Parts: sequence; structure tokens; C-alpha cells
Amino acid sequence: MEILGSIGSAGHFLLGYLVPFLFVLTLVVFVHELGHFLVGRWCGVDVKTFSIGFGRELFGFHDRHGTRWRFALIPLGGYVKFSGDADAASAPDDEAVGRMSPQERARSFPAQSIGERAAIVAAGPIANFLLAILIFAGSAFIFGKQVLTPRVDAVVAGSAAERAGLLPGDLVVAIDGQPIHSFSDMQRIVSTRPDETLSITLARGADTVTLPVTPALVEMDSPLGKQRIGVIGVKASPKPEDWTTQRFGLADSVRQGFTESWFIVAQTYDYVAKLVRGRASTDQLSGPIRIAQVSGAVAQNAGLLGLINLAAILSVSIGLMNLLPVPMLDGGHLLFYLYEAVRGRPLSPRAQEIGFRLGLALVLMLMLFVTWNDLVHVKGLL
Repeated sequence: MEILGSIGSAGHFLLGYLVPFLFVLTLVVFVHELGHFLVGRWCGVDVKTFSIGFGRELFGFHDRHGTRWRFALIPLGGYVKFSGDADAASAPDDEAVGRMSPQERARSFPAQSIGERAAIVAAGPIANFLLAILIFAGSAFIFGKQVLTPRVDAVVAGSAAERAGLLPGDLVVAIDGQPIHSFSDMQRIVSTRPDETLSITLARGADTVTLPVTPALVEMDSPLGKQRIGVIGVKASPKPEDWTTQRFGLADSVRQGFTESWFIVAQTYDYVAKLVRGRASTDQLSGPIRIAQVSGAVAQNAGLLGLINLAAILSVSIGLMNLLPVPMLDGGHLLFYLYEAVRGRPLSPRAQEIGFRLGLALVLMLMLFVTWNDLVHVKGLL
């Protein structure tokens, strides 16, 4: 019985967490690397390797251009290695370039202009943003959007809403002058602005009332652990007539894709700013373990569509992370190219080597930190 129980637990972990996690991460990583690959090919650069994952190759093949497409053992990322790259981080290999024939050197990555190299590097994060926009736009076009009227059904006793004077039946029409069309619109603003006084405009019968409300900062459970958000203490209307399905045409769907993607970008920068000011906690940073957990939860509760939407959110996050000005990441390469453009010459090989080593150390420390966060906050995964 213990053996059967262990097999069952392993099967639950595999199907419930690992498979959804690999689906989401592989999709996002593939699109990111595909951005680098396509623009590199367009610029005439030889591509040696396109890898999903790191470490020992599990299986792969060569295409007609000689690129090795490989799937590796450790599925926590990927890379495209161009001709002239020393490693997966695209550090330049000056010795290898020096041994190339003039024809080979012309098709190497270091031989390209600053603009072409910058375009190839930036194409990865841009591809991540485009994937998110496409997913959100496609979801809006095919399924529409479920909209809950921002009507107050009940006010929590002792809450900020009660102190401010909100009443059941009030309809929220604007916050700080920004029109509110759904209950989720209100939640998005309130949750990101704890301890800030908001001017909430209400339709109360035939009257219009404006009240100052200060959301309280609270901790709430989520699939990613404890999340600190702002709440005012109102409950949504459960009445079926307050639910509608908003349909979008093609242009509005694309606009919706941009809007949803930009919201994630804005939320991320807002969190980083609060982190710097000491108003947010680092325990909300997540790593692969919590991503696996939330992937499993989404797969069980929302199915394939939920997983695809999670991939869109993760795609924006990975795109933003790769734009950080850290050597080894795409943003670090772009920083080097900016220096080269301004000074008229690249950084010395020694300076670039030191930069890549520091970048690797920073990335490894970040990975260790978020993994520790995961182990501390995630319970009941196995």
C-alpha cells in the first residue's frame, strides 16, 4: 500500500504540477529564443544552436542551415548560440572569430553592426511582449470578457469602506477621476494603492457622491503564497443580472491585449519601486517551485485556457527581467552596445569578462534567493 501511495503521489506531482509547469515555461522560453533566432537569421548571422533547457541534451536534430535544435535536461530556460559566441550567454569568442575565414567572419554575431546586434538581442524580450499581447487579444476576441458591475452588495464591518460611508447598493463610477467599468477595474486600483487616499465617485440612487477612502494593507493567501494588497472592504453583487459578457472586435481585441500586457508591466515597476522604498517585501518574489505550484493550480481550476493566460503573464515577466541592465541578460548586452555607440569602441575584453562574471553571480544569487523564498512559503506541493 505504501508503494502504491508513493506511485500515486509521484503521478499526482507529474500530472498536477510538472506537466503544466513545463508547458508554460517551454512556451515562453521557446518564443523568447525564437525572437533572437529569427532576427539573427534575418540579419544573416549563422546560428549554431537553438536550445530549450540547459545541460545534457535529451534529443535534437540539425536543420538544413546547420543549426542544432536541442532539448536539454534542465528545463529552466534556453539559449540561442550564434557564430562567434563563446557560450550560451553570448559572450564574444575573439579567438574563434580570429580563426574564421572572411566569409565566416562576416556571418558571425560580433561582425554585425551595433544596430543589428541590438536588434537581435532586443528581439527576445520583444517576442515575449508580443506573445502576451497575442494571447490576451485572442482570448478577448474569441471568448470576450466577463464583466461584473462595480456595485457594492455589502460593506464589511469596521472596514475602510464603512468608515468612509459607502453603502450597499452604491455603484462605483470612478476612482480619482478614472472611469470604472467593472468590479475588477476597482479591485486593480484598490489592490495596488494601499494606505493611499482615493477619491471614489459613486452613483447612489439619483445622486452622485464622492468619498475619500484609504485602502488598508492586508495579507491574503494566493497560489503564490502570501500577497500584500490594498482592500477597502466591499463585497461584489452576486446577482446574475450584474454579470455581462463584453464582446470585442478585432481592433478592440488587440487594444485589450496591449492594455492587459501594459497592466502587468506597470504592476511590476510599481512593485519594484515600492521594494526600493521599503513598502513591499521581497518574500513575494517567486521562483520555479512556486511557478510550478501556480501552474498546477491553474491547470486544475481553469484548464488549458487558464494555463495559456498564465503563460502570457509569465511571458511579460520574463521579458522585463531580461531587460534588466545586468551583464549576461539581454539588458546587459544592450548596455554594452550603448557604451560602444557612445564611445565609438566596445568595452575591453577584460571588462566584458568581468561584467559577465558579475552578471552570472547576480543571476545565481537571485535564483538561490527566490528558490529559498519558494521553499519557505510553499507548503503541500508534494
